[in-house]
Amino acid sequence: MTELRLTEHARTRMQKRAISPSVIEALLDFGQEEHDHHGGCILYFDKAARRRLERKCLDRMLNRYLDAYAVLAETGEIITVGHRDRRIFRH
Repeated sequence: MTELRLTEHARTRMQKRAISPSVIEALLDFGQEEHDHHGGCILYFDKAARRRLERKCLDRMLNRYLDAYAVLAETGEIITVGHRDRRIFRH
């Protein structure tokens, strides 16, 4: 387990939204990247990422977090995390 570089805002959001560090690590390992056109990068589980996660990971507890996302800064630091309730538009 590597040390996650989180902002204080991201730590607060993880706690309030009940997203564990293992979900963030799974996003970093398996998630799809999409640039947000503001200098950051959104990580989320698309269909292919869900399949990769299913093949590699035996932890079924992550199934309830498949709508999770994380926003990374250019420096690699995680800015915020949350649960998607809308589609991520790909350009």
